[in-house]
Amino acid sequence: MNPELYERYMAKKAKKMGISVEELKARQEGEKPQYVQQTIQGQLQSAMQEETVKTEVPSYIFGPSRTEQSDVQSTPIINDTRENKFGLIGYPLGHSLSKVIHEAGFKSLGINADYELLETSPDSLVDRIKYLKANGYKGFNVTIPLKLPVSLFVNEVDRNADISRAVNTIYIDADKSLKAYNTDVTGFKRAIPKDINMQSMTVAILGTGGAAHAACTALCELKVKQIDFFTRNIPNSIELMNYVRRQFQNVTFNVYQIENIRNLSAYDMLVNATPIGMLGKAGDMSPVEDEALRTLRKDAVVYDVIYNPKKTVLIKMAQKLGLRTITGLDMLIYQAVAAQEIWFGNTPDFKDMKIAALEEM
Repeated sequence: MNPELYERYMAKKAKKMGISVEELKARQEGEKPQYVQQTIQGQLQSAMQEETVKTEVPSYIFGPSRTEQSDVQSTPIINDTRENKFGLIGYPLGHSLSKVIHEAGFKSLGINADYELLETSPDSLVDRIKYLKANGYKGFNVTIPLKLPVSLFVNEVDRNADISRAVNTIYIDADKSLKAYNTDVTGFKRAIPKDINMQSMTVAILGTGGAAHAACTALCELKVKQIDFFTRNIPNSIELMNYVRRQFQNVTFNVYQIENIRNLSAYDMLVNATPIGMLGKAGDMSPVEDEALRTLRKDAVVYDVIYNPKKTVLIKMAQKLGLRTITGLDMLIYQAVAAQEIWFGNTPDFKDMKIAALEEM
């Protein structure tokens, strides 16, 4: 579980029980998974009142997940008579492109469907899930800061969501059970042009957050040889290193201080999974200096998962050097395509969805 989320959870439970966090941790030493699972189920039963909820969370918290798809697998019910209602939950959602992207996808499939932006804070997550289930929604997308917390309320998770430790797409079954997926992993993979052979590559990933998890999972599935993470806080990355080494034993992992990047000549691909360069968040900056970028070999690929602006400072620098680039917009569109494949069992038109996004930006 995310360390910050776990500490907040423990503080809240300790306060409710009238004891210190240290005492609570001491009580559950060696029994944390069982204790947390029981507590979460208790919270769900009281929060959802009389509604029956089956709770199975990802294996990285409690044990093996029930579903293990290698990629996107659709689960729509043929005789489902509910309206086609979908949405995005997270906070904030002010500049989200999801609505226009998904509506273009619906239109390309000839499906009459609604897609709403539903701002949802972590504190209101239980109420939001109850609302979605009670009002006949067939599915929804999840963005920050809810990609981990929402996993505590689902019935099944696919392999990508399980391994990357985040959920971004959910299908609500007719019986109101929730099936969770991570289409960011699929989107990251599909955005890489087919003529780029990732096998045996050495890749540098900037950042160790949720986007880095998805990128790492995708790259390992593409059989890269080595992944080096660059981060501002190495001690906080120890848990991630231990986790990915257990999950992907055929891949070599290292972690380095991001401020110390000087020479990138060992890498076939550089992936920016930090918010540096995002519109409104250091949008006029690059996560690496121009001097370091110049050390990349001429056939290297620079992949920035940021989609707004269309071309980040990093992408512009890379293109100026004649390097091949992949932008976050294609990843964004492909993850939405994968979500609709899950909801409908059919593939919407990528080009229509991208045009809609570009017109909105």
